[in-house]
Amino acid sequence: MLRNGLEPWHLLIVAIVVIVLFGSKKLPDTARALGRSMRILKSEAQAMKDESAPAADAAATATVATATATAPGEPSAVAQPQ
Repeated sequence: MLRNGLEPWHLLIVAIVVIVLFGSKKLPDTARALGRSMRILKSEAQAMKDESAPAADAAATATVATATATAPGEPSAVAQPQ
């Protein structure tokens, strides 16, 4: 019975049901609130990603600094990334 999932007329029926349930006056406010929520979520996810990136960079820098701090004749205890 379900060949290709949602077809265009399915989406039309869903849109009509949403308009009838919520009313045309509430829809712009609801869409605006949803947009704000999505922006907040996106900025928080970006902030979390930015927080973790400097920590990873600092760890990599410390590893390279430790590896280069050994005497020239001694083998390095930490493998350097290539």
